[in-house]
Amino acid sequence: MDYILNGLIQACHLLLSGHAETYSAVWVTLRVSSLSIAASLLLGLPLGFLLGQADFFGKQLVRLVVNTLLSLPTVLIGLLVYSFVSKRGPLGELELLFTLPGIAIGQTILGLPIIVALTASAVENMDRRLRQTLLTLGASKRQILATTILEARFSLLAAAVTAYGRIVSEVGISMMVGGNIKWFTRTITTAIALETNKGQFAMGIALGLVLLFIAFGVNIVLHFVHRRGG
Repeated sequence: MDYILNGLIQACHLLLSGHAETYSAVWVTLRVSSLSIAASLLLGLPLGFLLGQADFFGKQLVRLVVNTLLSLPTVLIGLLVYSFVSKRGPLGELELLFTLPGIAIGQTILGLPIIVALTASAVENMDRRLRQTLLTLGASKRQILATTILEARFSLLAAAVTAYGRIVSEVGISMMVGGNIKWFTRTITTAIALETNKGQFAMGIALGLVLLFIAFGVNIVLHFVHRRGG
């Protein structure tokens, strides 16, 4: 137990002293996860509204595929993205391998089904009379969309928070696509795995505490969103 206590003390020292390598992984994580969640929301919200509100042939099949993708392993996403952005892949000329945009592509694929599925569920669970009432009152399509978003705002925020929690804590995509390059693509999760294997227990704990703080903050936000939404 002594090495755990010593590791915790050293971890606190690293965080309080502003250890450059430790905070480099933190900033990389925040940058790439912010880019990923922004892309996931930009793509996922319209698709979720379409899936939840429109009736079209094959809708149930699409919904089944989206729900299945919720449990897609991160290492599989990493493998798929790697095969596309590597030099021999169809996107190799873009030189996205071992870059933050490359990681963001994989993390967007990870977060997208969450946004789509939860947005669709939020729209489907809304009072069906809302749209008819707005049409009766002469509302335009833009006004109907704005009102729908306003009514579902807590559910949409919950979807965003849930997706962000999944993105920020993944390791497979960051390791395979990012390459875990020090100062450039090394994230919190990949740094924890590497430093622990190297015996640098203190740095692993320090980064673990930061990740725990982020996850705790995300869950607090989600808790209050659910309370207000309920």
